[in-house]
Amino acid sequence: MSEATTTRADEIARFDAWSATWWDATGPMRPLHVTQALRGRWVREAAARHFGRSLAGLRVLDVGCGGGLMSEALAREGAQVVGIDASAGNIGAARRHAAADPAVAARLDYRHGDPAAALRPGERFDLVLALEVVEHVDDVPAFLAQVAATVAPGGLLVASTLNRTLRSWLLGIVAAEYLLRVLPIGTHRWRQFVTPDELEAAARCAGLQPVERLGMRYLPVLHRAHWTRDTSVNYLASFQRPALETTS
Repeated sequence: MSEATTTRADEIARFDAWSATWWDATGPMRPLHVTQALRGRWVREAAARHFGRSLAGLRVLDVGCGGGLMSEALAREGAQVVGIDASAGNIGAARRHAAADPAVAARLDYRHGDPAAALRPGERFDLVLALEVVEHVDDVPAFLAQVAATVAPGGLLVASTLNRTLRSWLLGIVAAEYLLRVLPIGTHRWRQFVTPDELEAAARCAGLQPVERLGMRYLPVLHRAHWTRDTSVNYLASFQRPALETTS
């Protein structure tokens, strides 16, 4: 793994300050609880399609795991999950919540740091998640290269983020943060949003092949989310590493 960090100190400080609210499903993280539930169902179905089996026994890496919402959900399905996050506050919140269920906690390994610092050289995973984290890093291609290096041959990477469009600025920042206040002000910075083509180009450069791309729509007043063909605001993309790789 490269030793270069791709994290931003200001982003880490912001999430440290919010870490106590992760598991409050009616608090500032409510949109994430709703959208992560939708993504969780998709991840289970995608894993079944890709691996031909359930999540049980799969080795999963959750990059930017936050307070552990997705990591814990997958561990409850039987996956062996490593959750990493650059925010010490987030990791503390994840560990405290998991401790309430020792059986689930036994399948969770939370580590503080970015991929370069938190993972051991050569660690590989069947399924790697980078959900709502790409838009918070400093160098997207370098981050994708680090993350892709952890995908085992035949493995799958799933990433979700926000597209850099006028519509995403209006809905994802102006409406969500300033008008409706469903997200804390400062959660996102539009210039850090990543287009689907940029994400795919970075993944291809890292040796991964695109599998699927779909949009997600969140209804803030109703606090509901569903999949859509429209990727102009939120979207999810999956990529696979070939099972047999050739070397030149």
